[in-house]
Amino acid sequence: MQPEQRNVLMRPASPPDAVLRYGPRDDQLVDLRLPSRTSAPLVVLLHGGFWRVAWDRTHTRPMADGLADAGFVVATPEYSRTGDGGGWPATFDDVALAVAVLPELVADAVGTDVDATTIILTGHSAGGHLALWCASRQLPGAYVGVVALAPVADLAEALRLDLDSGAVRELLGGEPDQVPDRYDHADPCRLPAPSVPVVVVHGTDDATVPPELSRRYATQSAAQLRLLDGIGHFELIDPRSAAWPVVLDAIEGLARRALR
Repeated sequence: MQPEQRNVLMRPASPPDAVLRYGPRDDQLVDLRLPSRTSAPLVVLLHGGFWRVAWDRTHTRPMADGLADAGFVVATPEYSRTGDGGGWPATFDDVALAVAVLPELVADAVGTDVDATTIILTGHSAGGHLALWCASRQLPGAYVGVVALAPVADLAEALRLDLDSGAVRELLGGEPDQVPDRYDHADPCRLPAPSVPVVVVHGTDDATVPPELSRRYATQSAAQLRLLDGIGHFELIDPRSAAWPVVLDAIEGLARRALR
């Protein structure tokens, strides 16, 4: 297995076209990027970083640029993270609020530039987990599907593997035998299968979030799983990588399906 390619995390990207606010706190912000065409589908992008405050929405700016270049309106919300007031339940409350209000908030901000009938939720790593969580907790009706990129789709297994040195324990405040209700509420592998289409994309060489977590989730949820040979964790958010056409096809495929 090759070392993870992290270049995309430090790559310069364009600033957002606008910054919106989805709640009263200083960090309840959304970066918004607009494509060149009008009436474009909206992608709500949840960033990763194992739910920790060390990582914020800025590291997904290259991906947001790539999606805007492909013709999407892109909204990337910030949310509470562990180490600075996040964790249970603040992280989940923020994401639930953002996902609920962003379709109308973005439509009000950009008018006819957004196709309010074609809205897709995507997320990477911890953001992929949060996207799957939203889907299982019944997304607002505006969303037509979810694309989860290398998601932490099985929290109990991620805890057992000690991913990112206790990230799941820090997120939920304990282990399954200590806070079982939290795992029942937050773990996609314990939740009902989403009612919207879900595509999971994962690299076989992912050394950060093992692809087995996505395999387990897809088996029990009937989500479509696309495993990419020789691809690691961070290539999935890199528009310059060999994985990008697959990621883009998954998002565009949900948009096309919604327009049939």
